[in-house]
Amino acid sequence: MTTELVHLTVAGGIATITLDSPHNRNALSRQLMTELGERLTAAEQDAEVRAVLLRSGGRVFCSGADLSEAQQGLAGDGPRAIVGLQRQIATLPKPVVVELAGQVRAGGLGLVGAADIVIAADWVTFALTEVRLGLAPSAISLSLLPRLTPRAAADVFLSGRTFGAPEAAAIGLITRCVPDGELAATVAETLAELVKGSPQGLAETKRLLTGDLVSRIDRDGEQAAQRSAALFASPEAQQAMQAFLTRRKTA
Repeated sequence: MTTELVHLTVAGGIATITLDSPHNRNALSRQLMTELGERLTAAEQDAEVRAVLLRSGGRVFCSGADLSEAQQGLAGDGPRAIVGLQRQIATLPKPVVVELAGQVRAGGLGLVGAADIVIAADWVTFALTEVRLGLAPSAISLSLLPRLTPRAAADVFLSGRTFGAPEAAAIGLITRCVPDGELAATVAETLAELVKGSPQGLAETKRLLTGDLVSRIDRDGEQAAQRSAALFASPEAQQAMQAFLTRRKTA
């Protein structure tokens, strides 16, 4: 039996979705993305759910694309899947809150960008490492570029550098950065306020907020997915991914 990588629990009007794939640091494998989409659909269809909490098990929220699958040529539809997840999060008629108690890298930032509210512990770091592997953050740029100023986007996209939660809040990537010991309480308080909203009020207000993002995904999503897939398949990226995986195995 295949081990479940994404868990769903519902209580008090809140659907909690937990990424739990420790063997690859919650990388965006085909299985994880499929299960995440299924859990989001279940939360949408549950009339008792007013808000969705997306979180992770372990100290990594998401490490980005599953490079093992990509290097083996098994992830050709991966970019299209991450585009679809961003659209699903943005169009979900219930607010999606992301709790970051773990690091976020590369493609994982697409989930962050698509969410409505993102609260991170102050020690969490982020990095768009694609440029160092012969790639570009094409698919996730759909949700990230509307969040960031052009200067901030150029900085973190081109440098691939690691930056912290305070900077992420300052440039618009996340909503709030709080001390690690206050994260759980802050998330709980945020969700408690959200569940006071009526289903129609939440859905229509979210539609106002995400209209431009959804239009961008619908307009540019397929082209971005194709560009990303072509880069993953390129000789330069394949060589870089193989070198990265080799270093990780010997580290």
